[in-house]
Amino acid sequence: MNIDNNSSGKRYFQLAVIIAAAGAIYPLLYLRQNFEVSILESFGISLTQLSQCYAMLGVIFVLTYVPSGYLADRFSVRWLLSFSLGLTGLLGLWFSTMPSFAALKVIFAGWGIATGLTFWSAHIKAVALLARPHEQGRFFGILDGGRGLFEALLATIAVAWFAYALETQQDSTKQALLEVIYLYVTVLLVLAPIAFFSLADDRPSQAAETVEGNFVADLWQVLRRTEVWLCATIIICGYQLFWATYSFSGYLQNTFGVTAVTVGSITVAKLWMRPIGAAAAGFAGDFLDRQHVLTVLLVLASLALAAMAYLPETAAIPLLLTVVLLVGILTYAVRGVYWATLDSCNIPDRIKGLAIGIISLVGYSPDIYLPLINAELLEAYPGRSGYMIYFLGVSSLGLVGAVAAWRLGLRVRARA
Repeated sequence: MNIDNNSSGKRYFQLAVIIAAAGAIYPLLYLRQNFEVSILESFGISLTQLSQCYAMLGVIFVLTYVPSGYLADRFSVRWLLSFSLGLTGLLGLWFSTMPSFAALKVIFAGWGIATGLTFWSAHIKAVALLARPHEQGRFFGILDGGRGLFEALLATIAVAWFAYALETQQDSTKQALLEVIYLYVTVLLVLAPIAFFSLADDRPSQAAETVEGNFVADLWQVLRRTEVWLCATIIICGYQLFWATYSFSGYLQNTFGVTAVTVGSITVAKLWMRPIGAAAAGFAGDFLDRQHVLTVLLVLASLALAAMAYLPETAAIPLLLTVVLLVGILTYAVRGVYWATLDSCNIPDRIKGLAIGIISLVGYSPDIYLPLINAELLEAYPGRSGYMIYFLGVSSLGLVGAVAAWRLGLRVRARA
């Protein structure tokens, strides 16, 4: 990337812009997390129809991971990120008209293109190129932690404004939801030009490696590297540990009899562990050894998740809160540093985006199969047994990720 590497202030400012972009672009797509019932009521659609939109979105993400990496290698990330923010915001304006279900499917398809094809690999590559080799851990830790913090702040403002509009201004649910949509759209459309004028213009043709690579040859160059597959293994195992935390709400209510309000408070508290865990792990990875740090974190996160499975049914709320927060901070720490292993793969900048796409395709595949496995287990083994099998299975795979991180560390030291 064409950046003045001697200007730390400039690089950290650009990192802040990327964090804001990553933190703002996805919440509009996943507005259902906080406003699902309001969306169904305002748009006049069923839960099944809304789920169909999200299923289509997931398929588009899977199909675009590798092409997004290819685009990140061929076009400036400044243009890609700005385009993504702008298109997502403009589609949000269409979304705000609360159109028909057919139009909703077109909007979600467009969001899939804007946030998957043109944004995902580009923003990962931008951070990888922005950071110096000894800063990879902290930059990716700050990225994930900062993104989580920005998302939490936006969500807090959105929920507070929604409540204010309903209770104080006596707005209808539809009008209050419309104002929330406008909030997210405004942030996106403001960030689009900021990203364009703030980020460096990393034109591939200006790089030292100006050779136009053949796609098949480039693909083979990425696929034949053992480090790439170790990195992908680390990410898929770490991401599964994180995915398992989505089941904590049901586990706490169904197994321990915790009320919905208390469960909500516990899971929200876990969300605030993201900036702490991710940033701390990132800096630790730079000052120590990122592969060693990842190995330890994956082992600890796996053990903590296993402990969650074995908690006695008489466990008090403080103990449940402690274990949930412990699992939360450890899984967020793993997420905060696992992309820093990309630097250890020794991938040329010219094809780094392609490597990101391939690793993402493998690493985030749990989005497809893990919900199905979870549902099947809970149906076949109702109650606590299903959750125990699920948590213990995922924690075992977390240990596989720890072995992969250890192996990657051995290869990096052997190469040094």
